[in-house]
Amino acid sequence: MEKKHIYLFCSAGMSTSLLVSKMRTQAEKYDVPVIIEAFSESLASEKGPQADVVLLGPQIAWMLEDIRRLLPNKPVEVIDSALYGKVDGLGVLKAAVAAIKKAAAQ
Repeated sequence: MEKKHIYLFCSAGMSTSLLVSKMRTQAEKYDVPVIIEAFSESLASEKGPQADVVLLGPQIAWMLEDIRRLLPNKPVEVIDSALYGKVDGLGVLKAAVAAIKKAAAQ
């Protein structure tokens, strides 16, 4: 299977870097073919089109509709704040994979 791109966006691209690291660890552990990267929300229009799923940090949840309009053919979700707060790499990875599968089924 071709690697899927999971892109996380937050206000500065920094707060998600630890979460990305944990997600990558879990992806390797369970052999999930993904590329996971984090960016500042200001790069959504530039980087978003290459993503298979776009995840937004809870601190920019208010931008959800704007980013969905910007990327109409991509699944765009807000990361669950409980998973984000716990830096739950496996939980967020599972949510991202579910969003990719749901989008592919539509």
